[in-house]
Amino acid sequence: MIGCRCNVCRSEDPRDRRYRSSLLVESDCRVLIDTTPDFRSQALAFNIDHLDAVVYTHAHNDHIMGFDDLRRFCEMTGRALPIHASATTLAHLKKVFPYAFPPTEFVATYVHADPHEINAPFAIGQIGFTALQVPHGNAITHGYILSENGLRKAAYIPDCAAIGEETAAVLRDIPVLIMDGLRDKPHPTHMHIEAAIEAGRRIRAGRLYLTHLTHHVSHASREKELPEDVFLAYDGLVLEL
Repeated sequence: MIGCRCNVCRSEDPRDRRYRSSLLVESDCRVLIDTTPDFRSQALAFNIDHLDAVVYTHAHNDHIMGFDDLRRFCEMTGRALPIHASATTLAHLKKVFPYAFPPTEFVATYVHADPHEINAPFAIGQIGFTALQVPHGNAITHGYILSENGLRKAAYIPDCAAIGEETAAVLRDIPVLIMDGLRDKPHPTHMHIEAAIEAGRRIRAGRLYLTHLTHHVSHASREKELPEDVFLAYDGLVLEL
């Protein structure tokens, strides 16, 4: 946190050094969920040298402002990069980055988007995506159930204020749930840790990973207090499903 000298901000534990939240999904292809303002640093740190598509949860700045750094992936392949998002998020991306969307002439050093509106479950290679609408303050964001060859593997819900019963029923018995768990103190637009654990229990998730953490959460000390099937996510965490 800029200008902060709290114990977490001064921590030498690398798990307390957090970029903004995103997820890389790999099967027979490689799909990125959200391009954060840290995307260039994330790509360099974790050797992301190709992408087959990008999927967006919503249009808030901390989830889209690395968009222009997709230009390198277009340059390396010589083609537009498929972008999957809701109609609202696509409209916002087109407003902020109008030069990236059709009709535009292909220039190798620019980012070029091949836009796809999300209005039903879809697949990219063997990876299936089922969108879940969840509340995030006054906004509606998308979480995703991730499947491979039709088999549900995980769900990713990074910005969420609550999980309603209908959504919980759709998620029921998901093997891995990666979900917003901002901090211990309740927040008006994000789930706090206790609420996220309660939602995980209702869903009957096999494992729950809390993401979108703030500097109010010390990884080592807070994870010790969590139930045995609940974990704090950290930058560079790899889950093999």
